[in-house]
Amino acid sequence: MAMAVGMGLNLLLLLAMVATNILSLYHLSSTRSVATATSSSSSAPADVPDHLLRQLHTIRATISHLSRLRSSSSSSSATPTAAPPPELLIYARIAPIASACSDHPDLLHRYMNYTPFAACPGDDGCALAEALILRGCHPLPRRRCFSPTAPNPPTSLPSDPFAPLPDAAVLWPSSAPCRSFSCLSASLGFDHKVESTRFLSARSVLDLPLTQLLNLARSAGAAPIRLGLDVGGGTGTLAAQLRRLANATLLTITLDLGAPYSEAAAIRGLVPLHAPLQQRFPVQDGVLDLVRTGHAVNRWIPVPALEFLIYDADRVLRAGGLLWVDHFFCRAGDLEAVYAPIIARLGYRRIKWAVANKTDGSGLKNGEVYLTALLQKPLPSPISSAAGIKSSSN
Repeated sequence: MAMAVGMGLNLLLLLAMVATNILSLYHLSSTRSVATATSSSSSAPADVPDHLLRQLHTIRATISHLSRLRSSSSSSSATPTAAPPPELLIYARIAPIASACSDHPDLLHRYMNYTPFAACPGDDGCALAEALILRGCHPLPRRRCFSPTAPNPPTSLPSDPFAPLPDAAVLWPSSAPCRSFSCLSASLGFDHKVESTRFLSARSVLDLPLTQLLNLARSAGAAPIRLGLDVGGGTGTLAAQLRRLANATLLTITLDLGAPYSEAAAIRGLVPLHAPLQQRFPVQDGVLDLVRTGHAVNRWIPVPALEFLIYDADRVLRAGGLLWVDHFFCRAGDLEAVYAPIIARLGYRRIKWAVANKTDGSGLKNGEVYLTALLQKPLPSPISSAAGIKSSSN
């Protein structure tokens, strides 16, 4: 391929040089005839016609550009990229690899560069996996190696999901600044005392206590909340609280991002899904009663990506299911101009819609507001339901 490109560039360069020579000969001959005819009246040299000058400048610029292309093509062909690891080549034959992975070959090659049937790379492998996931390389290729595990994993489900988290149940990276839960900031969601009170009371109009959520669901004619999905759920606090209050099962989508969020959720006896926000939810259509989007879903997500996420939530919700947009923040002007129309296009019923100023430093600087909304997917009308039953019986 590189040879063919080089030959093509050489041919174009040759044609451009020939054209330049032809134009130069034409210019010399025309100049000589003009000079002969006017030698008796004037000794000043004849001016070069403007159209010839423009053509000569164009061709010379083309020659210069082609020369640069030829030199860059030669240099790139002289330094080929490193060959993919053998394990990556084997896996690529049996399963598709996300297209975004090809945008980061260095990370992907490092991730797949391991010894088969031996221990997987430790800290570096975990960091590489998360770096690829955050860049859209998901699902990651599978690997044929043994992943490291924590020294003392839990042996049973906890009777209290908000009991102190045991440090020995986590495989802490050797380079991590914190290697215990007590070292982590309480604001990150690892303080069991703080988390045990979350979602139980309202401190502002933006909060939606779970008792109020369950009452609103009943008054809206929704079925009991049995199954749900918490997007950006951190350590799984919402899933733990709903399991205690309503015996509901929630999956928690979370990433570690430098702290053991997934491990903390698993220690609590919850199911963490290690996936990025741009990934399609690994859930069947129309089976969930509740989808909540947490702080991770905000204005920093590109609008098309946010629309895909919201419509994927619609895909997995059953008729009458609830979409809970919790503390979504954006610039005040964008709420009505951009985000409210996106939500309105769903055609969901508004059960709760609360807006308040975001009063931290970033909110004040950027003029941001919070939105908390509880929305209900439309229930099928009695007429359409009867028609569906009739057609199925036929």
